Parts: sequence; C-alpha cells; structure tokens
Amino acid sequence: MYDIIIIGGGPAGLTAALYARRANKSVLVIEKGSFGGQITYSPKVENIPGFATITGNEFAEKLVEQVLEQGADVECAEVLSVTNGDTKTVHTDSGDFEGKSIIIATGAKHRMLGLEKEEQFVGEGISFCAVCDGAFYEGKTVAVIGGGNSALQEALLLSDLAKKIYVVQNLDYFTGEDKLVEQLKTKQNVEIILGNVVDRLLGENELEGIAIKNAAGEVAELKLDGMFVAIGLIPQNEPFSSLIKLNDWGYVDATENCLTDTDGIFVAGDCRSKKIRQVATAAADGAVAALAACDYIDR
Repeated sequence: MYDIIIIGGGPAGLTAALYARRANKSVLVIEKGSFGGQITYSPKVENIPGFATITGNEFAEKLVEQVLEQGADVECAEVLSVTNGDTKTVHTDSGDFEGKSIIIATGAKHRMLGLEKEEQFVGEGISFCAVCDGAFYEGKTVAVIGGGNSALQEALLLSDLAKKIYVVQNLDYFTGEDKLVEQLKTKQNVEIILGNVVDRLLGENELEGIAIKNAAGEVAELKLDGMFVAIGLIPQNEPFSSLIKLNDWGYVDATENCLTDTDGIFVAGDCRSKKIRQVATAAADGAVAALAACDYIDR
C-alpha cells in the first residue's frame, strides 16, 4: 500500500515524487515508456532554470536519480485502468498496485504525420516546440506543418529567427484565428502553402527536406534545415475516462490545486487543460499536485 501512486514518469510525475518523498510519503512511480517524457527527444535544452544548456536525456537522468535517492519506487509498466474506492487500485500489464491517492501525470504526445523515418528524425531536424528549439534555427530555413493556432503561433515566433519559413497546411484555408493569419501574412520571410500534404521526408540520418503533394498529385521538394510539426496533441488519459471527467479534447479540467472531480485523484502536467506546456510548468504542477495529495492523505 502506497501513500501516493504517480502514473507517468515525465517532469511532472518525477517532481511530484520528489515533493511527496520529502513529505515522507511512500511513493510509486509507474511509467510505460522511458522516464523523462517528451523532453528526452530534445538534444539540447536551454530554458530549464539552473542549466545553461543540457540535453533532454541528461535532464531526465538527473531527475530519475534524484527521485530514487529520495527513496521512491519505480515500476516500468503500462496502466490499463484504475479502480476507485476507499483505496485506489492501479491495474497494469505487470500486476496491481494499491494506493491511498493517485497523481495522473501521463502527459500528451505530439500528433505525428505518420511518415517513414519520422520517429528517427525527431531531434534530428524534426521539432515540436519553437519556444524550446527555435533558437537552433536562427538564420536557417524551416517548415511549420499545420494550420491551427499552434502552428500559426509557432510560425510567428520562428519568423523573428529563421531566414525562411514555409507554412504547409493540408486544407485550402487556415483553421486558426484570422488575427494570427493576418499577422503571418505581413512577414516577408514566410511563404504560405495551402492545400498540400507532406508526402515524404528527405534525408538519410537527419532531415534535409520534405516532399509535398497537392490535390492534383503534383509533388514539389523543399530543402530544409528543420521542420516543426504542429498538428495537435493527444492527451494520454484514456485509461481514466471512466474515473475522472475529461473534456471534449480528452484533457482533464482541474483546479489550480490540480484537483480532479474524483476524491483522492490529482492531475499534473500536459495531460490537464492548460495554455502553456513547458518543462517548468509541468514541474510546477507536479509540486502542487504532490502537496495537495499529501494534504488529502493527512486529512
């Protein structure tokens, strides 16, 4: 029986584990993939407080090491469902675990284009966050894939850094706000390409460009230094859909204290509704959720 079971081993979950252990609560962290979450895809990170520069993998390793030194247990397993009651039972593909409270910190994964070599090129020319990686493309040529608010905002941010930006949208119109579209059209270094899909990725060991195809089947190649994919996020909340309320997009609407609508269950990080999804905000959520869970247990 654990005081707190944390589902997800990214910055939110690991920070929650750190705070819970320092409050002398027994903690289990369950992670189905690699500890560290999305940050592990970043070959160079410069916006984490306390580190001038660090790789995502190094940061994740430091977090895991710190949590283990504090005495938290970790389990590599996939959570299948959770049974609610006086105690909570977390059912995984490697067994069941009981806890007095649960923090859901499963994050959200970036929606991919589904192309060959796409996974291989993540961190080798393919990025998902202009705030995180935009500075690495200063004076270079990049493409932003997508036409919603996120894609438009990414392109606007990059327009102050990159030499040339292609914005490629599969529809014949943008789905983002008109105000953002108008701002983008004023940028001299931005070329908008509507009604085209990314057909394939070019390059052997790293991204060197993309081939795009229009509705008529005509293919054109764009030589690139990098590509930002902004076609949405997929929150990893499905196993909890019958346990807590999810909004229309699959995220958890939680209070500032990271409380869900189910007693004893808390949420932290990218899997909850929020405007800014960064390592710093995920860690902040983890601290808040852990202290809220500790207060719940003590009461």
